[in-house]
Amino acid sequence: MKSILITGAFGQLGLACSSSLQTKFRLIKTGLNVNSVTNKLDISSKKSVESFLGQHSPDIILNLAAMTDVDGCERDPEGANRVNFEGVVNLCEGFKGHFIQLSTDYVFNGLKGPYLEEHPTDAICVYGQSKLDAEKFLINSKINHTIIRANVLYSYSPDTKASFLKWVVESLKDSKGINVVRDQWNNPTSTNSLAQFINWVVLSETYGLYHYADNGIMSRFEFAHLIAEVFGLDSDLIKPILTSELDQAASRPLKSGLRTQKIQNQLSVVPPTVQASLIEIYNSLKL
Repeated sequence: MKSILITGAFGQLGLACSSSLQTKFRLIKTGLNVNSVTNKLDISSKKSVESFLGQHSPDIILNLAAMTDVDGCERDPEGANRVNFEGVVNLCEGFKGHFIQLSTDYVFNGLKGPYLEEHPTDAICVYGQSKLDAEKFLINSKINHTIIRANVLYSYSPDTKASFLKWVVESLKDSKGINVVRDQWNNPTSTNSLAQFINWVVLSETYGLYHYADNGIMSRFEFAHLIAEVFGLDSDLIKPILTSELDQAASRPLKSGLRTQKIQNQLSVVPPTVQASLIEIYNSLKL
């Protein structure tokens, strides 16, 4: 049985991928803040990565570890670079297997989205640039790699922390009003949906650069309203605001999102609609 090292395995996508892959592969799940010393791995430390890979010798690396706090990256560009770029370089040092890298729509400037894989990249924040640098490293290397760009990932589970879906649902259930931006456009993607695609990539040994996103470009405000509709909650509690009103440290690509014609035409993979993914999650929760 082949082995997969999953970095960032205890985040929302890591949990979904672990569930999807666990019956077919021996999983080596790692994270930065975990209880077990065995599973702790700081990918920004070249020495730690070298020692860990030498001990475990995985056949496949699924790199989900990243510094994803966009404003935090802007305030600490060196830290963002250490994790999001140098971490990839460290993992690839001497590695001969299949390397799978999760990337982001933040590699684009958000002026003319949604984007195809061949559209010119132009990151407008430190987070996006650090992920773009990792992409360029892989593309220019001789490593067998797959880069998967995704956007607005969400899930709903007890272990989920940074999930837009969970925040909206729990706020509305508690009758709390929320402010949601109406000028950021993406296609929100369920971690379960993306995990199924990653599972397909691993099993088929597919290489290259691909966009994966659920079907449906919408603003965050519209997404929040759709969540309220599916979960039977009060949408009147959702108030629209502009990104400029948030006074955030990092710029966001506003008109963004990912087009998925490549995976549909070349790989015959058709993502579900955003609504279908939400309904699947709602039915699984039995609220």
